[in-house]
Amino acid sequence: MRLDKFICKSTPLGRPEALRLIHAGAIQVNGRVIRDESTQVHENNRIIFEGAQLRARASRYLMLHKPAATVCSNIDEAYPSLLNCLALDQACALHIAGRLDADTTGLVLATDDGRWSYAVFHPQQRCEKVYRVGLRDPLAGGVAPAFARGIRLAGEQGLTLPAKLQRVGPKEVLLTLTEGKFHQVKRMFASVGNRVVSLHRERIGAVGLDIGLGQWRHLSAAEVASFCQ
Repeated sequence: MRLDKFICKSTPLGRPEALRLIHAGAIQVNGRVIRDESTQVHENNRIIFEGAQLRARASRYLMLHKPAATVCSNIDEAYPSLLNCLALDQACALHIAGRLDADTTGLVLATDDGRWSYAVFHPQQRCEKVYRVGLRDPLAGGVAPAFARGIRLAGEQGLTLPAKLQRVGPKEVLLTLTEGKFHQVKRMFASVGNRVVSLHRERIGAVGLDIGLGQWRHLSAAEVASFCQ
């Protein structure tokens, strides 16, 4: 991981303080002073600050139930950061794995383990994400087979990966995707002449949302391991 992230993971310091230490030459890696915060380090490296060897704490893995009008960012933007929901030390060291739009609700994962989040959300992993979608108009016939074949989104040449569409009601469906293009769900329905009016993520891989709006919990060891199989 990056040196600045390692310092945040092994001390009570936030990123601004970690950067100041690195730039001041206060951090040694394997006997050398390192002033570049992007330097990649490993937990078996000897990383010294004030004469003591730093050891990273165990990685953290959480689920959150994202409310509307929040952003999947470490800082407040036009809307408040989702991480404000967390009553955790060093919450700023976490990052959101698989972001949702400000108006979208539902399951979000957060971690400080970059390799794990890569395993969850990199397109090559084909991890299934299930969304409950509210539509402006009743679902037209032929949309489910078209989604299963893959469709061409506006401004793109290739087809989307096959997606599963299950009708729940006249204007409500469950959509299962294995990719995460920009505004993909909204763009898919726009391409067939419909409009998404509500969007909620219910499941990522084998992990389903089981907490109330605005709440969070740690993932179990089995849930964490389910993404690395």
